[in-house]
Amino acid sequence: MQFIMVIATLVGFASGMVAVLLKTLVHFIQHGIEHIPVARFAYLLFPAIGLLITVFIVRHLFGGHIEKGIAMVLKAIARKSSFIPLNHSYLHIITSSITVGLGGSLGLEAPIVATGSAVGSNVARITELNYQERTLLIACGAAAGISAVFNAPIAGVIFAIEVLLTETVVSYFIPLIISSVVGALCSKIILREESLFNFVLKQTFNYENVPYYILLGIFAGFISLYYAKTFKGVERKFHHSKVNGYGKALISGAMLIAIYFVFPPLFGEGYNSVKVVANGTFTHFKDNTTLFSLMNENWALVAFTALIVLFKPIAAAITIGGGGNGGNFAPSLFTGAYLGFFFSKLVNNTPLVKIPEGNFSLVGMAGVLSGVMYCPLTAIFLIAEITNGYELFIPLMIVSSISFFIVKSYEPFSMETKKLALEGQIFTHKKEKNILTSILLEDIIQENYESIQPDKKLRDLIELIKRSEKNIFAVVDNKERFSGIIELNDIKQKLFQPDLFDKMSVKSIMKKPPALLFSGQDMNSVMEKFDVTQSWYLPVLNKEKKFVGFISKTKLFNKYREILSSQGDLYEE
Repeated sequence: MQFIMVIATLVGFASGMVAVLLKTLVHFIQHGIEHIPVARFAYLLFPAIGLLITVFIVRHLFGGHIEKGIAMVLKAIARKSSFIPLNHSYLHIITSSITVGLGGSLGLEAPIVATGSAVGSNVARITELNYQERTLLIACGAAAGISAVFNAPIAGVIFAIEVLLTETVVSYFIPLIISSVVGALCSKIILREESLFNFVLKQTFNYENVPYYILLGIFAGFISLYYAKTFKGVERKFHHSKVNGYGKALISGAMLIAIYFVFPPLFGEGYNSVKVVANGTFTHFKDNTTLFSLMNENWALVAFTALIVLFKPIAAAITIGGGGNGGNFAPSLFTGAYLGFFFSKLVNNTPLVKIPEGNFSLVGMAGVLSGVMYCPLTAIFLIAEITNGYELFIPLMIVSSISFFIVKSYEPFSMETKKLALEGQIFTHKKEKNILTSILLEDIIQENYESIQPDKKLRDLIELIKRSEKNIFAVVDNKERFSGIIELNDIKQKLFQPDLFDKMSVKSIMKKPPALLFSGQDMNSVMEKFDVTQSWYLPVLNKEKKFVGFISKTKLFNKYREILSSQGDLYEE
């Protein structure tokens, strides 16, 4: 356990430094392009340049495709024994810094989580830790990364537990806390205070505003659903497009030029404009189209922020679809901040009541983050920490819980994990399914089973039975394609009728199995077939429908019990 504490400290330091490096690199790129003497709107070209460079790097250095973000980490935990390739400890730094630094409308948190997790996994690999400990160090790396980005160590720990670790024991908390604190110290010591994402509350919580916070929670829930549906819809169109990578980057770049021209705050990560909104100082904006100048100033601000909320997921999806690398953590915070501002500004434009626009912007951030990323506790503690106190704790809990309740009522899984969860590629909060997900069909196939051809006689089958210890046999044709099975119990009486030995063919006594399994099939569906058929053995075929072996329910249960018994506390010897 002491060794785990030392390793957790090293992982926290490495992940914290990676997060600092990535934030510094992005700020350096942004500072550089801001001081390039170009025409007024020439900066709009930089996102397209960033996408082209990212596509080039991925194609020529990383084989044309990289797995991105939190979904990659969850899949590695469930399907790859918590082993993450070493190149993930640097490829996300390179690609996301270029994408976001040059104006892509994404966030750095998902790449930082992926990088920190890769650091944890590879440190665990070097130190020869087991699966449970590797998974813990992956979570330690992610916690340190989130902690360093926001200077929010509690939120880092809760994120790791809420999003990455579906099974948590008490002894996990200490390594997670150590890593998270070390990560936060890295950013606090190295980064300047203005580089960190924090706010100072200007107004305290007023219980009279609770009805409005409830309404904001409802808004946040449905906006989160809109965000997820819009993002996945736009991304899917790019994914299914037959245009090559560079063509997609150019098309995405052209679309981002149009969006950024109308809505300048959508350019890049967007945290600077979030600070303006959340500090209550958002009073005017660049109206490049002059359309908003035709409206009353207050109502123009309301209309502008409403459109920002609606277009942010589109801009984020276009950036991802064009080949960029980044995540939805920052875009969801951005959307929430503008949603909170829009809602409070709309209310304040009526003569009925005045509510604090800055506070509602902050709470809105938690609401949309909770609804998009399915992490209500992380959202609550993150905003509480970056506001340097717990003054808004009650409204944060109200808005985050309402938003999360609404999205879970419509979608059981987040947009990033839905496809993988339905395919059984990642763990969920159902323990029995997680254990089955971690078992590979290939690991429990029993291949040493005899087979016989259907045109053989009963005598040939009896000879096979004499030299075999099995009580079930596969029947395959002369092309080795599966035809059926023979169970010893079904032919016991015939074994004592010698007159049938040369008359009866194998084909006449074989039968169809109650169900068939195929190589690569997930174990949840395998268990379902065992339950439905009440069988003790089922045959496994490959893609060509050739017999591979049998799966025994006994072996499956033994493997299940083995995994279950290994999930002990780290303090246990």
